[in-house]
Amino acid sequence: MKTILIVEDDPNQGLLYEQELTEEGYRVLRAMNGREALRAVEEHPVDCVVMDINMPVMDGLDALGRILDLRPKLPIIINTAFSAYKDSFMSWAADAYVIKSSDLTELKACIQEAMAKKTD
Repeated sequence: MKTILIVEDDPNQGLLYEQELTEEGYRVLRAMNGREALRAVEEHPVDCVVMDINMPVMDGLDALGRILDLRPKLPIIINTAFSAYKDSFMSWAADAYVIKSSDLTELKACIQEAMAKKTD
């Protein structure tokens, strides 16, 4: 079973992702900020990270760089409400950039695609 780490500071949004991705057959871990995400990646075998950008303690772009330092091949998908970060140099290191929506069809497709690319 593949494990996805959801990094989302909004508890309701995180719960939605957890429920939907669990129904898709994934094991889901959750973190509330970038620092918790780093700890989760160090302590658990994670297959993909879905990360918000605007979070307390450590934002998603800082965490993205640090996670890739630890696990360069780990697929990371930025999932944010703001399209402006797409032009940020740091966001280019992510495997995908998805604008938040209550319809998770695009996010689920990006997760499958990112994990398939990294295992080729």
